[in-house]
Amino acid sequence: MHLSLAVPTPLEYFASLVQSDTDFPLLEAAISLAQDEYPELDVQQVLGDVDQLLARLKRRLPADAGPLQKLRTVNQFFYSDLSFAGNVNHYHDPDNSFLSVVLRTRRGIPISLAVLWLELAQGLGLAARGVGFPGHFMLKVNLPQGQVVIDPLDGQSLSRDELAERLAPYRQRSGLLDEFEVPLGLYLQVAPPRDIIGRMLRNLKEIHTSQQDWARLIAVQDRLLVLLPQAWSEYRDRGLAQAELGNAGRALADLETYLANAEEGPDRRAIAARVIELKKTRS
Repeated sequence: MHLSLAVPTPLEYFASLVQSDTDFPLLEAAISLAQDEYPELDVQQVLGDVDQLLARLKRRLPADAGPLQKLRTVNQFFYSDLSFAGNVNHYHDPDNSFLSVVLRTRRGIPISLAVLWLELAQGLGLAARGVGFPGHFMLKVNLPQGQVVIDPLDGQSLSRDELAERLAPYRQRSGLLDEFEVPLGLYLQVAPPRDIIGRMLRNLKEIHTSQQDWARLIAVQDRLLVLLPQAWSEYRDRGLAQAELGNAGRALADLETYLANAEEGPDRRAIAARVIELKKTRS
């Protein structure tokens, strides 16, 4: 009997993590995103580093600590003692999305800081979840005294007025008039782990697209399509990136998949024309 001892590729490993929403390993999946940029990354070592932080944090709490004390302690530990904060000077650096780097530099963006914070808070038994707030990922904690919404950049709790103020630019850009305003609570829905990983990948996608770094963009698109196999627009975007690199065959396969499935895409005519162009280059 022949046993295969082949080491899975980073993409295969990622696929094994995100295949099911049952017990979705958010932290491990988030850590693994760095493997395209850092192939030698030891994901298990990074998980162990986070476990050590959690062990240090637990030693600070008495056995009978209540939820509010736990929340204050995790914020003190994370933001004051460990000095985690937003990387305001290099906000669009891809490294801000790689948890192994964030752990070392103590600098990140809201969603990467939130994933680490959540691991510590949930490890203490807090009812903490991520929130896919427009433009700025948030944290939400349910306490006996009520619900607290926290900015993962600094750990500060935000009032309803402050949240509404942050939401105003998004509502203006979206053309949401006052009489059609969506209640604030709908913007504070819990983000499932799959959505969190998708948002992290799309942050990287935006960076690589703006830099026209097509090879890195394709690696991100590969992960997005493993994560969200029916996100047809991601086939379109990967196909366009493949075309930029001169990979006509791969570009055609992705763009034709998009056209076959995204029946109401507003750009169908433009993509169909691009397909014709690519076929001419191959003939």
